[in-house]
This record gives sequence, structure tokens and C-alpha cells, in this order.
Amino acid sequence: MKKHFLLSLTCWFAALHFGSAQNNLPRVAIAGLGIESSTFSPAVTHEEAFHAKTGDQVFTSYPFMKDESPLRKQAQWFPSLVGKSIPGGAATREAYESLVTKMLDLLKKNAPYDGLYLDIHGAMSVQGLNDPEGDLITRIRQVVGYKTLVSTSMDLHGCVTKRLAQNTDLMTCYRMAPHEDAMQTKERAVQHLLDRLKSGKGKPAYKAWIPVPILLPGEQTSTRIEPGKSLYAEVTPIADNNAGIVDAGIWISYAWADAPRNHGVVMVVGDDKEKVATSAEKLAKHFWDVRSKFDFVAPVGKLDEVLNKAIVSKKKPFFISDTGDNPTAGAAGDVTWTITEILKRPEFQKADGPALIYASIPDPEFVKKAQAIGVGGTIESTAGAIVDHRFAKPVPLKGTIESIVEGDRDGVVEVVVKVGSVHVIVTQKRKPYHKEKDFERLGLKPREADIVVVKIGYLEPELYNMQKDWIMALTPGGVDQDLYRLPYKHIQRPMYPLDKDMKTPNLSAQWIPVSGK
Repeated sequence: MKKHFLLSLTCWFAALHFGSAQNNLPRVAIAGLGIESSTFSPAVTHEEAFHAKTGDQVFTSYPFMKDESPLRKQAQWFPSLVGKSIPGGAATREAYESLVTKMLDLLKKNAPYDGLYLDIHGAMSVQGLNDPEGDLITRIRQVVGYKTLVSTSMDLHGCVTKRLAQNTDLMTCYRMAPHEDAMQTKERAVQHLLDRLKSGKGKPAYKAWIPVPILLPGEQTSTRIEPGKSLYAEVTPIADNNAGIVDAGIWISYAWADAPRNHGVVMVVGDDKEKVATSAEKLAKHFWDVRSKFDFVAPVGKLDEVLNKAIVSKKKPFFISDTGDNPTAGAAGDVTWTITEILKRPEFQKADGPALIYASIPDPEFVKKAQAIGVGGTIESTAGAIVDHRFAKPVPLKGTIESIVEGDRDGVVEVVVKVGSVHVIVTQKRKPYHKEKDFERLGLKPREADIVVVKIGYLEPELYNMQKDWIMALTPGGVDQDLYRLPYKHIQRPMYPLDKDMKTPNLSAQWIPVSGK
């Protein structure tokens, strides 16, 4: 009896100690909303595309926040809503308002907070809003107040307005394009937040913001090649292990949206005013000085030229990026211009012609017909050009159904139809193909194909490692690589490269007030 009493007392003290320790940990919320959306695409993005997670589901998005991870143990966590969509057209106002309302309601439920981690992309377009992320952070502040320390992580293709910069306290962005450091960047944002809370340092005293009037596509600003490689190599030594500076970033911005906020930005935050200013100005000057050296990350050409090279090439697989309708950059994904041109070529009209994989065209009606016919059957119907039919009509496809696969989160149902020597992937909903398993699950072997055509810009790492040669085809669509063909009306001018002879801008540090001031 005595042993039982002592054991119960020990457990009670342990629980009391654990509860006390938990209560001493900072209270940190998590929220986020992200999409990269083209205003030059007729597509719109609805709420379901964001696949919003709430509560403990949110932790599954961050490997560094697993149950037993060091970061997870350093705070009391209150996830609200985090929604992320593959790039697309502008979000409907209804979708945005619904998601934001749900997020704010969840934030209200567990307030107050010592800190908040805000996970955004930065290039979200919303019907009727010029600065969606600025609107979002302002509304979040109305709920959590200005005592809460806010740390924001972003894509380097995001846009940093003064409103966004002022209402957040710590900012960081990717330092690699392609974004192989995405999760590392998010973890850095959380670590900075916890460090500032635990140390009692709180909000950095200085935020230097410098707008740089450059607007270029990611395919010309990749960190795989110069000058992007050397430009971004300067960020880490400035930002990391540098007393007086918390973080630094270069935002290339997003070329396929037409708003005043679309331009490059350099931002540095920290406690040493002189270091923050000189570091920001150094990065901005470097950015401006190399503007004319940015170039495509791969050879480019018109589609006919590219196909001619691919057909005769001995290097297999030969990858072709169908850049203009790239869904990973915000295009509708259903432009049929490229696949129509491919199927016109006599080389591909016989079953024993060059084996070409085309990824992909979304068309739910085509998929439904294929499901009714079944694998091995012959289908004759049209596909695509439902949303974006500005450049070509729906493409006629007559061929053998090779596979029908269900269950993908983005494509939902995927069908492979062989037309001549071309394996055309048709999906229920648009889907980017950037991993080998995306093809293999459909029974396709991209490494054994002669040619693989993918709706993408620069190749994602897995695709890049598969290719033996690669060219980006300059094709039409909502994310046209030829910026001179885009009808900009609202970006600030002059803007490089649209105004090549513009004078050197003022690249002095502009001070953004501490949030709440």
C-alpha cells in the first residue's frame, strides 16, 4: 500500500513538473497559404486546389516537426490552417476569403501567442486584390496582435511589398532555384523564431528593404548557372553566423503576374543597423550589376527546331520543356498547341517511330470515356483546350489505351493513350510531372524513351538527372518565356529587361518600421 502511494506521488510530481515545463514553453502558431498564380492565364484556382490542412495534419508538411524532433519540443504548437496549391491561375476571391476566414477562426481559438510561423509562397494572385499576402498578414495581425513575433518563409519567386515586410518580423526565402532547399528554408524560419523567443531578443530592430526593378522568369535566373549561382552564393555568408544580422534574402519575384509588386527585392533583417544596410546594398548592387548576364538555364528554340534536334539526336532520353504552358509556373496546363504540332509530324505517325512521352493534357471527359472503354481498347476523341484555347483547339487523339491509373492527389485519374509512336498522358485534373515515379506508376519508362516532352520550364532535379540532352521549347501559354509578348499594364516602369536603357535606380536601403510601429 505504501509503495503504491509513493509511486502515485512520484507520478503526480512528474506530471506536475511536465505540465509546468510545458507551460513555460513559448506558445507558437502555424499558418500558411501559398500558390504561384499567373494573371496571364485564363485559369482560376478554387478552394479545393489548396488541399488545406488543419490541426495536427499541418505537422505532416514539415519533416523537421515530427513528434520527437528537437524543434517540436521547444514550444507549445498551435497549427491553424496551411493550404498549398500547385501553381495555377488567380485564386477566386471566394476561395481566398473562405480559406482566410477558417485560418483566422482557428487562430482566434488558441490565442494569445508568443510567436507565429507564416508559411507562404509570395506570388499568390487573387481576383480583386493587388497584394494578397499583404492583405493576409494584415488580417492575421488583427487577430494575434503585434506582441506576437512573426517569422515568414517564402519562395524566392515571391513578392515582398512594404506592407508584407512591415507586418512580419523575420523573413527568409529559398536560396536555390530549382528549390532544393525549400524545407531547409522553412526550418530556418522556425529556428530563427524560436531562437529570438528563447533569447528574449524578440523583434530585430532593423529591416532594410530595397526594390530592384528587374523582372525575369525563373528559367533565366536559376542558381545552377551564372550569374544567379554567384549572386545567391553571397547570401549565406551574409545571413548565417554573422553577428548583428538574422537573415538576408534576394527575391527574384514572379514575371507572370501583372501588379505593382512584381519586381525584385533585397531584404536584410538584424540588430546592427550599419551591417544590415551595407549588406542589403551590397546584394542589391550585385543583383543590378549582373542583370544583363542572366540567360536561359538551357538551350532554347522554336518547337520545330527543337523537335528536329531531338529526332536525330543519339542522346536518349532527349528532354524537351514545353515552357509556355508550364503548370509548375502557373499556366492552365491544357494548351494543346505543342501536342498538336507533334502529332502533325510524320515521324511520329507510325507505331515504330521515335518513342515520345508527352506529359500532359487535362480533360475529365476524355478520361471518363477512356474508363468506359478500358485498357487495351481504342479511343477516338478530343482532349484539352477547355480552359486555355487561345492558341489551339482541342487535340484529336485516336489510339490505344495503354493504362488507366487512379488515386493521384493532383491528376486524380491518369490515362496513357498511344497515338502512333507518341504516348500521350491525359489526366482528369492538371498535374505537373517532375518525378520518375510519376511516369513509372503509369507503366511508362522515361529513361528508355527517345524523347520526353514535359510541361515545365527548367527541369526539376529528378528530370534533370534523367536527361541525356535537354532543350527548352519557346511555346505559347500563360507563362510565355517571351516577356515582350505579355500585355503588362500594372507593373512599375521602367523595368528591366522591358526597358533595357533605363537609368540605374536608387539602390539605397529603405528602412521598414518594426511591426506595430
